Amino acid sequence: MSRLRLGVIGAGSWAVASHLPNLAQRRDELEFVGVSRLGEELLGKIAERWGFEVASEDYRDVLAAGIDLCLVSSPTAHHYEHAKAALEAGAHVLVEKPFTVAPHEAWDLVEQAQTLDRHLLCSFGWNYRPLVREAKRLMGERGIGEIEHVSIRMASFTRELLSNTGAYPKASPEAIPEQRTWTDPAVSGGGYGQAQLSHALGMALWLTGLRGEQVFAFLSTALDAPVELHDAIAVRYRGGAVGTLSGASSHTDIGASENELDIRVIGSEGQLAVDIDAGLVWLGRRDGATKLDLGHEAGLYDCDGPPHALVDLAAGRAVENCSPGELAARTVEILAAAYRSSRSGRGEPT
Repeated sequence: MSRLRLGVIGAGSWAVASHLPNLAQRRDELEFVGVSRLGEELLGKIAERWGFEVASEDYRDVLAAGIDLCLVSSPTAHHYEHAKAALEAGAHVLVEKPFTVAPHEAWDLVEQAQTLDRHLLCSFGWNYRPLVREAKRLMGERGIGEIEHVSIRMASFTRELLSNTGAYPKASPEAIPEQRTWTDPAVSGGGYGQAQLSHALGMALWLTGLRGEQVFAFLSTALDAPVELHDAIAVRYRGGAVGTLSGASSHTDIGASENELDIRVIGSEGQLAVDIDAGLVWLGRRDGATKLDLGHEAGLYDCDGPPHALVDLAAGRAVENCSPGELAARTVEILAAAYRSSRSGRGEPT
């Protein structure tokens, strides 16, 4: 069997630190065909290190080389253009989160992937972790009835990053991202909501299957940051459920956890609780409760799952896509409405 041909559009810090090392584990199945990013010197180093045949600052040269699967890890504002071009070139595509800035772009990618019979994924790494897989299994096997309320709370080390006073915490030393990638709204689409709550929504909407209908948001800047550091969002979902979505840029030097994320869901027949920091999953119903205490390590973030799923799906294996484009589009709808609401001062439809 011939190897699948891999292209990378946007070989930035996280691609170099996480995605490429994971994909390199599959070299027996992959040819590293083409890579694109800005900056000739760094582009050349990345191409040499990972053995790409084609290296160009023009992403179209990667597509022209002929690829079967593509990682899109460019700045958020360019995800739509790059992912759509990769799909049209015949590739199965993994898009870094946040998926897109505008909802219509996200749903167009979903439609394109369906029309072209291509797999489309977003890099929601937590969805592939055993802790979240177990929560998803319990929701499928036992359920909690009709969902009535969802509470999502997240805090993470982004104060310095989003206020232009420090770098991305886990940035690859050889590919430090430009600050504007995170803090220029024209490029990033926003601040904490895009950088972090996209993760939380990707998990919560995966577990519940919900889709937003209306959003009211207060977004708060501090430290003279160019984008918001904190988010307080109320959501009404289709079907009548309501909920809250809270995000905060926490302190890195006081002993707090790097990522605090918990989700509480109340349904007509029971409740679900997922605590990433503690490594806990609990589902309770009147006919009994299930508690899984997997420990702190079980909730630590990695993004190993999405690139491996991309390879397996492109190879035709029957593996689960835990971060499909359709899920990602539902996260984009809510975040886009939140940013509109913060500007208008009223509830906004998704």
